[in-house]
Amino acid sequence: MQQRSVDQGFSAVAGKVPAPCLVLAGVSGIQFGAALAPSAYVQAGAAGVVFLRLLFAGLILCLLWRPRRQALKSAKGAWKTVLAAGTLLAGHHIAFFEAVDHLPLGIVATIEFLGPFAIALAGSRRALDLLPGCLAAGGVLLLSGGGSTSLPAVGLALAAGAACCWAGYILVSARMATRLSGGQGLAVAIAWAALLSAPYGIARAGSGLLDPHVLWVAAVVAVVSSVLPYSLNLEALRRIPPRVFGVLTSLEPAAGALFGLLVLGQRLNRYQWLGIAAVACASIAATYLGPGKRRISRVRATSGSLASHRSADGGCGHARAPQPGDISRLAAGPRRTPGRPDNHGC
Repeated sequence: MQQRSVDQGFSAVAGKVPAPCLVLAGVSGIQFGAALAPSAYVQAGAAGVVFLRLLFAGLILCLLWRPRRQALKSAKGAWKTVLAAGTLLAGHHIAFFEAVDHLPLGIVATIEFLGPFAIALAGSRRALDLLPGCLAAGGVLLLSGGGSTSLPAVGLALAAGAACCWAGYILVSARMATRLSGGQGLAVAIAWAALLSAPYGIARAGSGLLDPHVLWVAAVVAVVSSVLPYSLNLEALRRIPPRVFGVLTSLEPAAGALFGLLVLGQRLNRYQWLGIAAVACASIAATYLGPGKRRISRVRATSGSLASHRSADGGCGHARAPQPGDISRLAAGPRRTPGRPDNHGC
């Protein structure tokens, strides 16, 4: 009962905010945390900060949503989906924060963007749909500085790994949103990610994990860069298709560059500022060229659209799992059976 109250309360509040705004808030939180985390690298390293961040985030989300084993068992394929999401989160966090230790935050965020950018291209149906992606790609090239040389290969490889994991998480979390209500799946996924990152984090950080400054930074980063962003993203993915979500997250390079400037003192040249403007325009274009407003409004009216996902497949918590060739259908948005009422009594 309490979990359902939290679920309904969060959906009611988040439902009043346009889905693109939820995505942009999540992007800002993630990049702010990425800029704040290096302040604890001296004591615990990137691995230690990642482990504590995931540990604190997992504990907070589990206390907040109180995931139930019965709910995970009753939803077909829920366990596999949740564990896959947690594995991808662990890989993304480790790769991204290790990359920030070798490359400027703006460069890492730019390379990471290639993951959602690939989703945006894969989900395109019309030539017009490619325009926001192409505009964002031009912005990415400008944000890269256009003159950087001798970038560490290990940093580039880690950033590329983060891009792959983030793209996979976008698709898997979209599937998770159709199976579980609220943040139950997200809580278990982050707890699983913390467990996976524990051996690496403890081995690399050792007693540095107990440093008060490290604990404080990790706790703040867990809230602003994990709990809030991923909860907001999960709600947004219930209301917009992965293709639009992917293009909206093209603001990650811009947010990374801005927070790198504000927090880390990394200055931008004029080409990078032009890149920020380009990716911002791409996000706006994606919003208007994406699914029609009527479709988004219809989904928004169904308590976070979870019920429409379920009723479309004839069961409560048993939506059909998307197959590898279904990315175009995922990009088309949620389906709804005409004349069938939403099943709010799951």
